[in-house]
Amino acid sequence: MAEKIQQDYAHQDIETLVQTRWTTEKTFEVNEDPSKEKFYCLSMFPYPSGKLHMGHVRNYTLGDVVARYQRLQGKNVLQPIGWDAFGLPAENAAIQNNTAPAAWTYDNIKYMREQLNRLGFGYDWTREIATCHPEYYRWEQWFFTKLFEKGLVYKKNATVNWDPVDQTVLANEQVIDGRGWRSGALVEQKEIPQWFIKITDYADELLSDLDQLEDWPEQVKAMQRNWIGRSEGVQITYQVEQNDSELTVYTTRPDTIFGATYMAVAAQHPLALEAAQHNSEVAAFIESCKQQKVAEAELATMEKRGIDTGFTAKHPFTGHSIPVYVANFVLMDYGTGAVMAVPAHDQRDWEFATAYNLPITQVIEPHDDTTECNISQAAYTGSGTLINSDTYNGLNEKEAFEALAAQIEARGIGKRQVNYRLRDWGVSRQRYWGTPIPMLNLANGESIAVPEDQLPVRLPEDVVMDGVTSPIKADPEWRKTTYQGMPAEHETDTFDTFMESSWYYARYCSPRADGMLDPQKANYWLPVDQYVGGIEHAILHLLYARFFHKLLRDTGLVESDEPFKRLLCQGMVLADSFYREDDKGAKTWFSPQDVSIQRDEKGRIVIATANDGQPVEHAGMSKMSKSKNNGIDPQTMVDKYGADTVRLFMMFAAPPEMTLEWSDTGVEGAHRFIRRVWKQVFEFQQFAPAPNIDTATLSREQKILRRDVHKTIAKVSDDMGRRQNFNTAIAAIMELMNTLQKAPLQSRQDQAVMQEALNAVVVMLQPITPHVCDRLWTALEQPGDVNFAAWPQVDQSALVEDEKLVVVQVNGKVRTKITVPADADKDQVEQTALNEENVLRFIEGKTVRKIIYVPGKIFNIVVS
Repeated sequence: MAEKIQQDYAHQDIETLVQTRWTTEKTFEVNEDPSKEKFYCLSMFPYPSGKLHMGHVRNYTLGDVVARYQRLQGKNVLQPIGWDAFGLPAENAAIQNNTAPAAWTYDNIKYMREQLNRLGFGYDWTREIATCHPEYYRWEQWFFTKLFEKGLVYKKNATVNWDPVDQTVLANEQVIDGRGWRSGALVEQKEIPQWFIKITDYADELLSDLDQLEDWPEQVKAMQRNWIGRSEGVQITYQVEQNDSELTVYTTRPDTIFGATYMAVAAQHPLALEAAQHNSEVAAFIESCKQQKVAEAELATMEKRGIDTGFTAKHPFTGHSIPVYVANFVLMDYGTGAVMAVPAHDQRDWEFATAYNLPITQVIEPHDDTTECNISQAAYTGSGTLINSDTYNGLNEKEAFEALAAQIEARGIGKRQVNYRLRDWGVSRQRYWGTPIPMLNLANGESIAVPEDQLPVRLPEDVVMDGVTSPIKADPEWRKTTYQGMPAEHETDTFDTFMESSWYYARYCSPRADGMLDPQKANYWLPVDQYVGGIEHAILHLLYARFFHKLLRDTGLVESDEPFKRLLCQGMVLADSFYREDDKGAKTWFSPQDVSIQRDEKGRIVIATANDGQPVEHAGMSKMSKSKNNGIDPQTMVDKYGADTVRLFMMFAAPPEMTLEWSDTGVEGAHRFIRRVWKQVFEFQQFAPAPNIDTATLSREQKILRRDVHKTIAKVSDDMGRRQNFNTAIAAIMELMNTLQKAPLQSRQDQAVMQEALNAVVVMLQPITPHVCDRLWTALEQPGDVNFAAWPQVDQSALVEDEKLVVVQVNGKVRTKITVPADADKDQVEQTALNEENVLRFIEGKTVRKIIYVPGKIFNIVVS
């Protein structure tokens, strides 16, 4: 006989007991099983920052619910976890805490692992990886050397943020208002040698294969398409009139070439550097450009500045001389480092031309007179017809593109070309806490890959951080090595941490393999069936992972084209934020857990008081953050209410892709619902196990209850599987529970129907609240482990309705409701309706003009 549950729902005891059994029985450990359909569910692995926050909890709860749901479908489910352990925050924390990044990281991993377990996530911990372990990054280094051998890796100079006082490279986030975060010195742009991987070789495939990803959000695919930025245009060569050099530009609008009134080149363009040799003002301007940021976001918003080089280029169609400017908005790394400026039809070019009093020549006019076009006020960027363009006048843009491109090619001054906004992936970082780049620099200036038998190139972990120089850059002994008996030096840069997160999903398939992957195991599990993570990773992480997967495929390690079949991007978690402002305007932020609030009848906060008894201001809902001190500690919530309550609230409060507003009352409501289910099973367990249902002898009320049960099963199955609308699935279960609380238990048939209903409720809730459902399954005297129970199936016969409830209206107003046989025709319904006392009262003495019947739903009598 199964162990009965007690009346009180003691969440801490229950969750400790169940989690211990999962560990003892190795419930979530899996191996390859070709006889079963596999399902690989993965949430983006966490950075071990020290403590989980509610964003983590939402992300990992979503993944765990999907994994558990699929396991209940009878699939062989893999759900692994690990740690994205390298990165700059560990260096900063190590300096602040006077420790080494490795020690800080390993301590955090230990603590966060315990937090994940407390939340009841069903991970296969035997597959745990940490990217800072040599056993992991060894194979990343090996793969990089293979890419180098294939010609997909190269070294070139690239621009970095350089702190001239600390003599170090700074990450973008370490540059504050143009100055170094430690020294306060003006940051310069400096070129240093860096390593790149040729992602542009895969640009077409990365773009076209987005069409394979039918189960990815359209928003994410659109963001990737824009980032790859395929464009068709023309490369045109202009002659520089002061010497024999040429100036090459790329444009997607050759149809506007007659409107080109100046050229703009990057500060590092050869023509700009030549001008600087003879013009001190140009030299000074180029020097000033070294202190500006080069990120696209900054370029779009910053003031457009430039200076005339003194050079002019000959317009290939008009023969006019066009001035060549150095401009701060042109980058050497993009395209040819030079642009053809058409100020009448490009707003950026218009702003620059207006500032420097350069000509603005309109060459496109709108197709109709109603479209606004005043180039003295702004550039016209719409479609139209060519004007002021010689023999090409009257053509539309597409016709002019073809005609001018053909003429440019015929004259040998250019060619059609497909360009990409995407640039090769610069993987060098001048930081310490990362994977050492496995390259050797020889005395003759050549760079070669570290031989395979010398891998991994280990990162020393017992180091002292001074906050300025990377320990491996500061240690000449670490750098020294030999190659074929000759002196050599290890590369002291480390990999961009996106390298580690671009293939971890594949390593989980064979985490202890003596090789990068075990292809047989990888091809069993891959691609990932469900990937869960934030929309902020839509471009870089997801694009690099897609690229890496294609590299793995082309190396023969995997067979699939894409790493992730279905993508779910969860929304942020918001919380109330409270502050108090002093007489100087400085704000002190208070944790919501330290504030008492009173709400009005509409739920709005009207009074907020801190725990010191003084009032605070409510600043509304915002993303949980340290800066506003409005984070909610998951551990506190788990201790108070239990992991199941936190999980249930996270899944019920909002659709997964929408923002979730934290609510203490919502958490309390989730806790009450779990206690209701517990109470229902506690009171029923005396009848368990009930006999099988005899469907032939069910009463009308039993049939209706059973119909509600199976309608709920159908909805929850669709919501949790196809639609992934977990909040509406929970709402449907809550509605069913309201019905079950009122159901009778007198007869054995009543008990049998209730047994079926509660069995279904427990299994449907199991992915969301696994601990309590484990105990309830036992109390219902059901066989086996509920983790591997069969998902309830819809009995289609139970959905067949013997009767219909029809609303009866008189002149559109509801007067009664009648129950009729499901197959009743209009005459039968009319006969029943017209005999209802409340209907007779409203039609007596009146003429029936019309009867409108919507079968099985509404019967409307129109009288006058």
